[in-house]
Amino acid sequence: MTSKQRAMAFGTIAVLSFLMISSLGFGHGDEVHVMGTVTKVDVSSISVRVADGTVKVVRILPATKFLKNNLAVTPQELKVGDRVVIHAKPDGDALNATEVKIGVAGKPTPPAH
Repeated sequence: MTSKQRAMAFGTIAVLSFLMISSLGFGHGDEVHVMGTVTKVDVSSISVRVADGTVKVVRILPATKFLKNNLAVTPQELKVGDRVVIHAKPDGDALNATEVKIGVAGKPTPPAH
C-alpha cells in the first residue's frame, strides 16, 4: 500500500469514526438516546445512570414500546440493573420514551464524583 493509499484509508476511517461517534447521542429525527443502567423503574418513569454518572429520568407513556432481543416484551421485564437504550422525544424539560431496548444487566455505571 502506497503512502497516498494509506492516507486515503486513514481519512476514510477518521470520517466514518466521527460520524458514528457524533450520532451516539441522537435518536431518530427529533428523538434523543438515553443509554445506561436502570437505577429505578415505576409505572410512569425510568431512571437511568448514563456514562457521565448523572441520572436521567424518562417518562413512560401508553405508546412506549419495550424490546428485548428485538422482541416485544412487557414493561415488567425491565429491572433495576438492566442496561438500556431509550429513544425519547423531548417535551420541554422532560423526555418521553417512544422505545426502550433492554439489554443484559451489566456492571452498574458508577456515580459521578
